[in-house]
Amino acid sequence: MNLVPRSRPQWEEMKHAVLHKRLPVPLSVSSACSDPPWASGSVPGPGSSSAGPVSGRRLRRLLSFQRYLHSSRLLRGTPHLNPLHILDEDYTGQAKCMLEKVGMWNFDIFLFDRLTNGNSLVTLTFHLLNQYGLLELFQLDMMKLWRFLVMVQEDYHSLNPYHNAVHAADVTQAMYCYMREPKLAKSLTSCDLLLGLLAAATHDLDHPGVNQPFLIKTNHYLAKLYRNSSVLENHHWRSAVGLLRETGLFSHLPAEDGLQMERQLGSLILATDISRQNEYLGKFRTHLDQDDLCLSSAAHRHFILQMALKCADICNPCRPWELSKQWSEKVTEEFFHQGDIEKKHKLEVSPLCDSQSNSMENIQIGFMTYVVEPLFAEWGRFSDTRLSQTMLGHLGLNKASWGGLLQQEQGSRSFGRGMKHLEYCEGRLSKDSTEKLCCVC
Repeated sequence: MNLVPRSRPQWEEMKHAVLHKRLPVPLSVSSACSDPPWASGSVPGPGSSSAGPVSGRRLRRLLSFQRYLHSSRLLRGTPHLNPLHILDEDYTGQAKCMLEKVGMWNFDIFLFDRLTNGNSLVTLTFHLLNQYGLLELFQLDMMKLWRFLVMVQEDYHSLNPYHNAVHAADVTQAMYCYMREPKLAKSLTSCDLLLGLLAAATHDLDHPGVNQPFLIKTNHYLAKLYRNSSVLENHHWRSAVGLLRETGLFSHLPAEDGLQMERQLGSLILATDISRQNEYLGKFRTHLDQDDLCLSSAAHRHFILQMALKCADICNPCRPWELSKQWSEKVTEEFFHQGDIEKKHKLEVSPLCDSQSNSMENIQIGFMTYVVEPLFAEWGRFSDTRLSQTMLGHLGLNKASWGGLLQQEQGSRSFGRGMKHLEYCEGRLSKDSTEKLCCVC
């Protein structure tokens, strides 16, 4: 493979530029380089007659591929003593200090995202995989892994208020907390750990910012493709598999092992379908009632990973109030944005998406009562630890806080209606008095 030589400072500048979404001129790759990115037709190559400029996202993919080719040559023969050096300034200073407490439940993912310049998902996931020693155990090429994580982060829509890469990083951190619980820590295999972290990082990949009913009623191609069943979750899984294959992260594994990893990844991601909540919760409750969960069984371990991911996905109400409230504001903003789109196109407004008939307080109280509390109560039965008690404690306090805010809102509305009625009455009285005076005169 012949590559145009690049100096180390140029390589560092290139890597920094792509992470921070600046788009410099692509590196030159000689014609002798096998399988360039444009060979498949996905990216126009040099001299291509394809009309129109290359989009920023496609250009970043090209840059990522070329950066991988160059860096692999630079690192060839270098032992994996400290793979975290590739994170550069995103893994130094305050961000590094925060990662020392990544297992704490009050971990502030918003602050961490700012400290990593918007690269929380890449930095956090790479750190956790390395901390577990999974790069060495599975002989993962660190640059393939880094490229995969960068592409995953890029494929989350930053304009989504809620379903974005920061949410994925938050879920990944929560999943790590659950996998450290005593029952899981002593039972999970290296494969379980790898799948759990990758599923958390990719569980909402390429989320469009609208829900499944919206896709179905607008006849979206994804709804047709997946026959109106777990539409988003299927898309997240297939998108993740596409990136795994594009980067070749598992290409060194036997073909059947790679396919099995993809299937298990899909099983975990599909479990996050909220419309199947009662199905999974009922199965979980039955296992706990019968006390027949055996974590030496691969099937049972996988089921517990599914439940852990479900908990991680909706754990926002169980975070400390300062963090939980921010997530509530973001998910409500996304709901109401969908409602505005539906109104604009004269569609029936989806439940919880009408800003005129729903309030953030009502939405959160209902979500906590009917979705979050039942799930985390059962998780507390399975794993009766300090973390479970902490989560349930925050959940109760947060629900009470939303209840207090709801009462204030209702009181303000009642006061407002009373004032309007009083103003109306005073205005009417003044008008009647004036009319009477006019009659007397």
